[in-house]
Amino acid sequence: MAPVYALNLFDVADRDEYLAYSRRSAREVAAHGGRVVALGKFRESVTGEVEPRQVLILVEWESKEAFDSYRNDPALADLHPHRENGSSAYIWHLFDKLEDLRPLLKE
Repeated sequence: MAPVYALNLFDVADRDEYLAYSRRSAREVAAHGGRVVALGKFRESVTGEVEPRQVLILVEWESKEAFDSYRNDPALADLHPHRENGSSAYIWHLFDKLEDLRPLLKE
């Protein structure tokens, strides 16, 4: 199973709701095979058509299956609504891990 990266971009819509999510999510992400690689606060838009979001979180997951286990674990059914209610304009994209760009640049 190959690692995947989950790019999370969002705005905080409800501070208390997102705090309720973040207090528990780091532990649960780790328990399901994820590791937060980077946290960021929006600085500026340099180029591109994506509407800026306040927050960036990049998580490396052991595999797509590990990511899915986090999203679909019935024991976390009470956790995910805090993320959903505490954020807005959420973008959640998955990227396959590459060691270099050669696979993308082949003809």
